[in-house]
Amino acid sequence: QVQLVESGGGLVQAGGSLRLSCAASGSFSSVENMGWYRQAPGKQRELVATITSGGSANYADSVKGRFTISRDNAKNTMYLQMNSLKPEDTAVYYCNADLYSGTYYYHSRGQGTQVTVSS
Repeated sequence: QVQLVESGGGLVQAGGSLRLSCAASGSFSSVENMGWYRQAPGKQRELVATITSGGSANYADSVKGRFTISRDNAKNTMYLQMNSLKPEDTAVYYCNADLYSGTYYYHSRGQGTQVTVSS
């Protein structure tokens, strides 16, 4: 069983910055691809950014140049540095991860952390 725990959300003014963290703990052999998704009220969940175990990153067009995804494999932790935040970035941000148990692969998601950007 794995737990993905997000932290770092909060309230910030437009133009400000936040850094989200997602720590994986529990019983698993390795953490493979990881990613951040977000869901705003009344909207569908959308991909924000993903990162492979080797560090290759992909971003949604809406956050390119403003957000940076990274990870520390030794700590099983992923980060999302969010700069130049806009009100439209307001959402619950969810950490997602593909994990390997040692015999099979599975997917897990965190409980989410609220990010609110005021104008």
